[in-house]
Amino acid sequence: MGANELSALLWRERELLELLLFKLEEEQLLLTAGKSRWIQHATREVEQVMERLRTSGLARTVEVAEVARQWGVPEESTLRELAAHAPSGPWGDVLGAHLRAMRELTDQIKQVRDLNEQFLRQAARSTQELFADLHPEAGTYDSRGGSGAPSAALLFDTRM
Repeated sequence: MGANELSALLWRERELLELLLFKLEEEQLLLTAGKSRWIQHATREVEQVMERLRTSGLARTVEVAEVARQWGVPEESTLRELAAHAPSGPWGDVLGAHLRAMRELTDQIKQVRDLNEQFLRQAARSTQELFADLHPEAGTYDSRGGSGAPSAALLFDTRM
């Protein structure tokens, strides 16, 4: 394994980040359209891409350690450190370009994720308000277990 394999892994990881961004935007479209029926499916797809990203991240960590060892850099180096210590030639620029692209995608993902969370909170709040309006207050109970709310029988004084 080497720098070529690392670059190929980084391309796949970038593709997964783009797919995650797409899935989050898809989820956002469902949220803004009020299509809550499909949110669970979109969320499951986001989770599947996240799992693939975790696996890809682990593979990247292993490959970075291998390339670092080959280049005489500490194996626990980050991708940024590896790019900074790349031997003369194109690898410093290639790894730097991957880093910039991944950072941009990560920033976009964070923005869409944060907006989706706001939409979900608003939807949850609206749902709670709707249910609160549908169900009258339960009130309190008296010593005999009654609700304290006047019943229809108590509206009229039957002792007259």
